[in-house]
Amino acid sequence: MHTAPTANPSSFAQLAISPALQQVVAELGFASMTPIQAQSIPLLLQGHDLIGQSKTGSGKTAAFTLPILDRIRVSARRVQALVLCPTRELCGQVAREIRKLGRRHPGLQVLVLAGGEPSRPQANSLESGVHIVVGTPGRTLDHLNRGNLDLNPLRFLVLDEADRMLDMGFADEMEKILDAAPKNRQTIFFSATFPASIEGMSARYQREAQRITIDEGEVTASSVKQILVEISAENKLSALHGLLDQYRPETAIVFSNHKAAVAEITKALNEWGVSAAGLHGDLEQMDRDKVMAKLRNRSIRVLVATDVAARGIDVADLDLVINYDLPLKADTYVHRIGRTGRAGKEGIAISLASTRDRMKVDAIETYTGSSFERERVQIAKQEKALYQGAAMTTLSIGGGRKDKLRPGDILGALTGEAGGLDAQDIGKIEIHDRIAYVAVAQSIGRIAVERLRQGRIKGRKFAIDWVR
Repeated sequence: MHTAPTANPSSFAQLAISPALQQVVAELGFASMTPIQAQSIPLLLQGHDLIGQSKTGSGKTAAFTLPILDRIRVSARRVQALVLCPTRELCGQVAREIRKLGRRHPGLQVLVLAGGEPSRPQANSLESGVHIVVGTPGRTLDHLNRGNLDLNPLRFLVLDEADRMLDMGFADEMEKILDAAPKNRQTIFFSATFPASIEGMSARYQREAQRITIDEGEVTASSVKQILVEISAENKLSALHGLLDQYRPETAIVFSNHKAAVAEITKALNEWGVSAAGLHGDLEQMDRDKVMAKLRNRSIRVLVATDVAARGIDVADLDLVINYDLPLKADTYVHRIGRTGRAGKEGIAISLASTRDRMKVDAIETYTGSSFERERVQIAKQEKALYQGAAMTTLSIGGGRKDKLRPGDILGALTGEAGGLDAQDIGKIEIHDRIAYVAVAQSIGRIAVERLRQGRIKGRKFAIDWVR
């Protein structure tokens, strides 16, 4: 394994990528590269295998996607790139980013292979021909074993969050997929840590891999303000109310270590007038998707989640992370707070800790190499939150990408002659395979439902409902 050289371009404009990709990068407002991008993209463009350390929000998806898109042949509808991710949510996030960066590659087909969806439509898509597959190890291996997935044309294989996939017990599946892939490929590992298992896998499956290690001092984003609130266990819920009233975030995630506590906290927040939803491992996939769509659409303000449930969630511009319970591991703390303060914006992470948490606090400060700012919180006594509910509500439409629906079609149905609504009252539109979500202002929610039910989208009728 080789350590990567340090001289790297600092801006995307300096990269030797196609004019189409340069145009997309400019359209998306990308200028200077993150450290992982600056160090890895030139090496990947040269065809090197790579093992890179990266944290949440570091820009690693663009780091491996741009080199792949630069060399993919859209004219050949065969699987040329495979990206393995630990969770369905992360697969969806990565696929959305690839589609966004590949929007000037006409005809580019990106397919997610993950649980929670039936296998048959995925098999049909593979038979029709796709260029890039983003999948979990389990579902990907299942399609490989059934003969649905042909890896012979594969040129790029990416293991995203490799250490987490190993932690989740996917070692056998990962190795079987790596063994089935052609030897003449470019293999890319991204991992937050480098345990011996990753080192061994790299030695076995990579060729003269270049290694990139982001300095340990950069393990937490400098743009995240880290605050510690020392509070007794019985006053935690009141302290949470007080913090939300004080900071009034547009979107926030509250982390708890226990599934039962997630339900208790969510119920208390809703009763108090804060729009909140819980995310835990027992939720069906469709319900998980609804909760995440509502958070991204700003029709709930607060997500309460366990670590397992929150893996791979994709929320841009998250204002606040609150650790209702400190995690058992310091690296989990880093993963949690990495969800705020992205893209150069300042984020805030607040941790509630009792005297019994002293050892956890010390471990986190040692691991991150920084000290918490101590802060007192006003214990909320009022019956209702000063921090009010969300301004948006989310509607579901019974059609999606497979029905050729695009965001512009939905926006047109709402704001065109038939809908007659103001575009300023329409928020984020999210298209999935067979369902779409659209955020509209609370004040026009009922009207929007009526107009969509009475009208048509692309000349067709679709089922319209509220996302509860």
